[in-house]
Amino acid sequence: MSDFPTSFGYDDLIACAKGELFGPGNAQLPMPPMLMMDRITEISADGGEHGKGHVVAEFDIKPELWFFDCHFPGNPIMPGCLGLDGLWQLTGFNLGWRGWQGRGYALGVGEVKLTGMVRPDRKMLTYNVNFTKAIQTRRLTMGVANGTVHADGELIYQVTDMKVALSES
Repeated sequence: MSDFPTSFGYDDLIACAKGELFGPGNAQLPMPPMLMMDRITEISADGGEHGKGHVVAEFDIKPELWFFDCHFPGNPIMPGCLGLDGLWQLTGFNLGWRGWQGRGYALGVGEVKLTGMVRPDRKMLTYNVNFTKAIQTRRLTMGVANGTVHADGELIYQVTDMKVALSES
């Protein structure tokens, strides 16, 4: 079980992006503007829908976010791939939070369903990541999870079988 807290503020996420939270060469979040959350409100190694770990995080939507000006000028929408990236970021964060070693990288995703849009008038995204597998062997460290993104409470993205691994090379 992790010795880290079970919630993290923005400054903690920036420390993670700088490699200061889990140590050099271990899981890092990207720096802004690619950091796709403002806080992590819950994290576990044994909670969630399947009892194999979970993460809940939030991202404040502001009309001045960088992607609104360039993604469909005149029809500003957050790119769906950024929501998926946020889910991948959180999956990797959970692996580092567990104390598992190595740099994180996305391996893939099973299915992605986009059923809503993030426009500048939205206020907040809520990410939910629920692990279906968390594997650590001598040769492999990997998390497999399903995820959802809600915009102001409305389900807008659903993904299955996200895979994120940690590698020490």
